[in-house]
Amino acid sequence: MSYPALSGRTAVVTGAASGMGAATARLLAANGTAVALLARREGRLKELAEEITAAGGRAVAVACDVTDQESVDVAAARITAGLGRVDLVVNAAGVMLPNPVDDGRADEWTRMIDTNLTGVLRVIRAFSGDLRAAAAEGGTADLVNVSSIASHVVFPDYAVYAATKAALTHLSAALRSEYGPRDVRVTNIEPGLTDTELGTHIDNPALGLDGQLGAMFRSIQPLTSEDIADLIAYTVSRPRHVNLRQLIALPTHQA
Repeated sequence: MSYPALSGRTAVVTGAASGMGAATARLLAANGTAVALLARREGRLKELAEEITAAGGRAVAVACDVTDQESVDVAAARITAGLGRVDLVVNAAGVMLPNPVDDGRADEWTRMIDTNLTGVLRVIRAFSGDLRAAAAEGGTADLVNVSSIASHVVFPDYAVYAATKAALTHLSAALRSEYGPRDVRVTNIEPGLTDTELGTHIDNPALGLDGQLGAMFRSIQPLTSEDIADLIAYTVSRPRHVNLRQLIALPTHQA
């Protein structure tokens, strides 16, 4: 689908080096949105920015680690200098590192909390002023957080990941009460099984692509990153007074 209402907007997309973030950035840019691409892998970001530019879009690659406040602040300053005020933020950065809690993987717990929850807060802190200002001047302003069905569906060995996503879902609801009266829309999206790089980060063979997750991919046709990108583009292209607050997208066989 095409979304002409997105033309002329300016977006920040985290996790833009791959998966849902990259797909969302491509689709927004294809519909006339200037896009700031944020992720740690600068090489991937530059390739995507070149691809978008070659297709007639506008994109800037900004290497950024959302687990580091200084990195986010520096990125925000670069974006303001290069693209001006932002009116759309998509928090798509995330990590999924399942393991039994009894394994005591504090390293994984810290990484998931810092990326999936605190990282989102850092990005919101950096750009909420832009969103409020855009809305105050009568423009459309959107904050989109990519959560997961793990926020409300129990999966054994995914306790900490699920906890971070449940917190993100609740954060989105609470922010809506703060930002909605100021005309900033907040949307929380909870995808089900989706084919992204997340599974490649799992270091437990029984749970990863050679085990449980791989079996799910073989038995259920997963969503694609492009499916989620299309959902995001549809959501933020609605009229200014319409806030699609909570969206759950599942593969048909998982539903």
